[in-house]
Amino acid sequence: MSLFVISDTHLSFSADKPMEVFGARWNNYTSKLAQSWSRNVGVMDTVVLSGDISWAMNFDEAYADLKFLNDLPGKKIICRGNHDYWWSTLKKMDLFFHEENGFDSIDFLYNNAFETDEFIICGSRGWYNDSGLAPGGSDYRKITAREALRLEMSISEGEKIRMSGGTEREILAFLHFPPVYNGCRCEEIIEVLRKHGIKRCYYGHIHNCYDIPPSVFYGDIEFVITSADYLDFNPMKIESL
Repeated sequence: MSLFVISDTHLSFSADKPMEVFGARWNNYTSKLAQSWSRNVGVMDTVVLSGDISWAMNFDEAYADLKFLNDLPGKKIICRGNHDYWWSTLKKMDLFFHEENGFDSIDFLYNNAFETDEFIICGSRGWYNDSGLAPGGSDYRKITAREALRLEMSISEGEKIRMSGGTEREILAFLHFPPVYNGCRCEEIIEVLRKHGIKRCYYGHIHNCYDIPPSVFYGDIEFVITSADYLDFNPMKIESL
């Protein structure tokens, strides 16, 4: 059972948000995503989607996008991105996904953790690594502290899973926002990763930047980009160290 990751699918089957306006790489992107996903991901595999999943504003608009994901092979673990306006409370999402619509291949990464045969999956949305990039009027310090706490809670849950499992599986962190990018750093998030000995962190959010390296190291932590357009809409398989 393999683990894959991809972020920023920006699905818009019911919303008028054509991503093709952002360049030729986005042409027919949903078809490319479905084809590469079905070709590489098996029914027993797991795929982490690190935010910006759908442009929908509410559950009704999101239905077609989420059904599209649910019908693809494998288990999906999703976390929130800055454009996932349809995201709601866990109680409401569980009702909509699992009880009302039977989207049983999708779970939510939110203050919790999941496991595969080789890895433990943790993460959160994160926040901007530069206060100047954050939306106007937002409380940068408050939101950053909250996201660092959520990441801490998730990793702590992952450590519990690892202790109970009796095997030394690697804990991986998945975030929507990059903690390190373009000379800027979110030290609060990095400190949580460093405190818990996380060696690999996967992030999205960055688009139309195809000449950057697929990963960079900050200290002993590797940060890996997973934005769908960077990966050419092909979920990336995570290999053991």
